[in-house]
Amino acid sequence: MAEAATYKIVEIAGTSTESIAEAMKSGVKRAGQTLRGVDWVEVTGIRGHVENGEIEHFQVEMKVGFRLEEA
Repeated sequence: MAEAATYKIVEIAGTSTESIAEAMKSGVKRAGQTLRGVDWVEVTGIRGHVENGEIEHFQVEMKVGFRLEEA
């Protein structure tokens, strides 16, 4: 039988001047530098900063799930 996993969920916000996808990638990459076992991400919000009628900055709010280690 497969072993069940238990996850901790944290909320983060990734940012990028390029795109929503890059904002997601930068947030997950940074989370992976301090959290071990990151397995999934769920987008909970998307925002953009507008200057002179153009989107200049993307911000993506995400829930990130990582596996808790066995004691």
